[in-house]
Amino acid sequence: MRSACLMLLFAFAVPAAASEEKYPTGFNDTPIIPGTKWHVHDGDRPHAPVVKPGDQPGQPPSDAIVLFDGRNLDAWESSKGGGARWKVQDGYAEVVPDSGDIVTKRKFGDYQLHLEFREPSPPTGKSQERGNSGVYLAGLYEVQILDSYDNVTYADGQASAIFGQTPPLANASRPPGEWQSYDIVFETPRFAADGKVVSPGYVTVLHNGVLTQNHTALLGPATFHALPTWKPHGGEMPLKLQDHEMLVRFRNIWLRPLADR
Repeated sequence: MRSACLMLLFAFAVPAAASEEKYPTGFNDTPIIPGTKWHVHDGDRPHAPVVKPGDQPGQPPSDAIVLFDGRNLDAWESSKGGGARWKVQDGYAEVVPDSGDIVTKRKFGDYQLHLEFREPSPPTGKSQERGNSGVYLAGLYEVQILDSYDNVTYADGQASAIFGQTPPLANASRPPGEWQSYDIVFETPRFAADGKVVSPGYVTVLHNGVLTQNHTALLGPATFHALPTWKPHGGEMPLKLQDHEMLVRFRNIWLRPLADR
């Protein structure tokens, strides 16, 4: 019996040298990938940095910049000047009507953004008068926040629309009173020295885990009842949350700057 076990172990053992030969950690005898200096399966190509994910879905990973953790709005200021004047309690920030939009003190270029919001319950009003706010990427390009659960409005103004430009691919809204999430990937527009658009910028949105904007090209800054017109700006701009005079709540806001490849 013992000899039979030894024979099985010998049969399934793979010598280290043979394993490395069969499964090498890289090649340099393969074609160059177009647009790069790297061979296919190049062993010298830099590896991705290690990032520890959050312990629970939606929690910030190890390389995130936490913009609001439920305790204070120190990372923000008011668009009217001075500190952010929204109410903070019980782990959330709530819009204080007419106190002004809040904008981050730091500026960012391309990034991955996570935030969670809660629409007022019971709901009041209809169309754009129901739980209206917005996430302004680079302070200019609005991903709409609205109570779009059993609430009809124009398609390019409902929740997770690029306001006034592109309707969402799906209405993934939860009922008012429940927490919802946006996960947004933003590529900021690029401009030439003369102000011409080199790249329009792109937005990808997952609303409650559902893809609602798929690398959507921007048409310009958000505007109401009109076509947008481009306003050239720098590569890094603040993030803005809108005071639309409605008691929308926010929590768990974090951002990961994305470096150029």
